[in-house]
Amino acid sequence: MYVLGIESSCDETSAAIVRMDEGRRDICANIVASQIDTHRLYGGVVPEIASRAHVEAISRITYEALDTAGLSLSDIGAVAVTTHPGLIGALLVGVNFAKSLAFAHNIPLISVNHIHAHVAAAYLADPDLRPPFLALVVSGGHTSLYCVTGETEFEEIGCTRDDAAGEAFDKIGRVIGLPYPGGAALDKLAYEGDATAFKLPSPALAGSELAFSFSGLKTAALNLINSANQRGEDINRADLAASYTATIVHAIQKKVDLALEQTGLGTLVMAGGVAANSHLRRALGDLCQRRGVKLVAPPLSLCGDNGAMVAAAGYFEYMAGHVSDTSLNACAADVM
Repeated sequence: MYVLGIESSCDETSAAIVRMDEGRRDICANIVASQIDTHRLYGGVVPEIASRAHVEAISRITYEALDTAGLSLSDIGAVAVTTHPGLIGALLVGVNFAKSLAFAHNIPLISVNHIHAHVAAAYLADPDLRPPFLALVVSGGHTSLYCVTGETEFEEIGCTRDDAAGEAFDKIGRVIGLPYPGGAALDKLAYEGDATAFKLPSPALAGSELAFSFSGLKTAALNLINSANQRGEDINRADLAASYTATIVHAIQKKVDLALEQTGLGTLVMAGGVAANSHLRRALGDLCQRRGVKLVAPPLSLCGDNGAMVAAAGYFEYMAGHVSDTSLNACAADVM
């Protein structure tokens, strides 16, 4: 079965075609139109500009995906689209395009949760992956732990109470003058510094609760930077990057370790844009090796927002009988 996946929840417009059958998970095409150069001018995503860019790109990349896969719309068994959560204007572009395409060609329309789609990228990375497993979704907007008991069954068992890890990386990266997106540049710079140079508060909340809070860490880092500026001193950017990265990574590793202990699950899936962070991938790899737990992490190309993960999630929703009609709408929140 060929599934067309459409993603437009933030600043990446993507269309992909995935062939999904029992035991077969092939990406036939995965086209991504990036807006990084556009938003770099502003140091972050501007929602209205993102929405307009989606409008300009979505039709073109959808037909590019079909051409790349050597398919026509008559070959597509379902159209899956991200409906929530995300930037409402950006989501509406993808949802309305997908609705029009699906109903004009009499193709089933599937609603996909963006967070579930990130986890579904792991099925493309490992065809043998089966629930139950523990999933860590860590991105610019989310830092959450899920007990996944079925392909469409998610129970959130932990999350951040305020900001997400990706936003925390990007914010400090921008403040110390790194190019947008700051998180990726911070990842590289951290290798040049001393991770013990600055003592920063852990985002892992104390106790057995699987919860995070990144706002205090960001404030502490900003205070360090501002204090140095007021004294006319230059803060060592590499040392700060290393210390800041190590603090976030250790906090996530700590709570993942606790979640594995509490759930007894033998497989960990890490997903989302920050799953591409090399320090986090190494730390969780070490943790899983110590615990004898299988780690499944998508390749870097499937960590960021992309249509292939949406198509994969859409396949499982379709198989579960979750088909939408013309009343389908977008929602900025995590639940609809």
